[in-house]
Amino acid sequence: MNGRHFVQQRGSEKIFTCVSRYCAECYRELKEGETLYYDLEHYRYLCRDCASRISEARDRCIHEIEESEYKESKTLF
Repeated sequence: MNGRHFVQQRGSEKIFTCVSRYCAECYRELKEGETLYYDLEHYRYLCRDCASRISEARDRCIHEIEESEYKESKTLF
C-alpha cells in the first residue's frame, strides 16, 4: 500500500472512542490491535481490504511525467 495515501495505525480504544470502530467504506467492525489505515485524502479510518483497493485505484490514476515532459509543459503566470 502506498504511504502517500494512508497512515497505518494500530486500533486502540482511544481511536475507537474518539472516532468510530467501523471501516468508513465497508462498515466492517474494526478490532482493537488490528492495523487501521487513515485515509489522508478523505480523513477517515479504513480496514486493510478497503485501503488496499482504494490505494490501487488511486495509483492507476497517477500519471508520472518524465523530466523532458515537465520542461516542455512549464508555463509562466
